[in-house]
Amino acid sequence: MAYHISRKLEMDFDEAVARVIELLQREGFGVLTEIDVKATLKKKLDVDFRPYRILGACHPPSAYKALQAEDKIGTMLPCNVIVQQAEPGLVEISAIDPIATLSSIGNRELADVAEDVQGRLRRVIAGL
Repeated sequence: MAYHISRKLEMDFDEAVARVIELLQREGFGVLTEIDVKATLKKKLDVDFRPYRILGACHPPSAYKALQAEDKIGTMLPCNVIVQQAEPGLVEISAIDPIATLSSIGNRELADVAEDVQGRLRRVIAGL
């Protein structure tokens, strides 16, 4: 079972990041964190890395339901979505598959939340 939902597109990196954020918002997500991995690795390790952004996306109603069902689920929140430069002019967008990551917990209430969030993330990726 794959742990991510991914798609490659011919698109400018910054345009892809903006489009992903827009589609996440349409599905009710907010972006709580944004990590520029390329800049961080340059600053901390003085290494060059491809453009790579991690977006920490949260769908508040789902997060609330998940926290009510499992108090330590916060260790797995928010849902990460990445945008990375695969090659010049080609980006890959990947989102965590919440069903794959939460299935090991064995909590039916969480499974229902994961199914809903997975559908939302699939629509984001498909909408690109």
